[in-house]
Amino acid sequence: MAWSTRELAELAGTSLRAVRHYHDVGLLPEPTRLSNGYKQYGVAHLVRLVRIKRLTDLGFSLPQIAALGEHDEYPEQALRELDVELAETITRLQRVRAELAELLMQAAPTDLPPDFVAPDTAAKMTDADRSLVVVLSRVLGPRGAQVYADMMRQTPDDPAAVDLDNLAADASEEARQALAERLVPYIRAVREANPGLDDSRADAPHGKRFADKVIDDAMAELYNPAQLDVLRRAGQLLRGG
Repeated sequence: MAWSTRELAELAGTSLRAVRHYHDVGLLPEPTRLSNGYKQYGVAHLVRLVRIKRLTDLGFSLPQIAALGEHDEYPEQALRELDVELAETITRLQRVRAELAELLMQAAPTDLPPDFVAPDTAAKMTDADRSLVVVLSRVLGPRGAQVYADMMRQTPDDPAAVDLDNLAADASEEARQALAERLVPYIRAVREANPGLDDSRADAPHGKRFADKVIDDAMAELYNPAQLDVLRRAGQLLRGG
């Protein structure tokens, strides 16, 4: 029995390019050549090529197949390991599909990690708040991130917070002071419900000082001067200053 490279590829259900590549990487032995220089493949080549194709279809990489050596007819341990890997992949993909379904249902942005803020919460955030949360998710440590995640999940909407989101940059002195006073009870309640906020930056990967600076810089960029002034005034009122 003798086949050309093209005939072998067709019988195995693969391509000429694949056959040549398997030769190049040492997975498929070179056949003998006829006097005219044409390659002459036999049944052993076909069996080997079909086996390679089967293993790649199952998910093995070429280096993995090469590592099996002569034990690739029934590589039980490798098959079991691949089965575990595929099960983990299926679990991950199912989780991704669930996240996609929630994102689609809530029309939520994709820039926030779902374990940090729920899609339905993210969908209601202003662009500035959402961008700040992205920054928080990158500079806080695990404990600090969990504190903020719990706060965003548990904190109810408040009219004063909504007014702060919508505050114009040219808001009057009176409007700023009045809003700051209205915010104080809300901020106090949030802090009391989330006592870990005071130490939320303690486990930041790059240190508390770095996290403080990044967050402060981000707020200065994301919020207008009136909003920042209201937050400053509210902080002074909370401290009794």
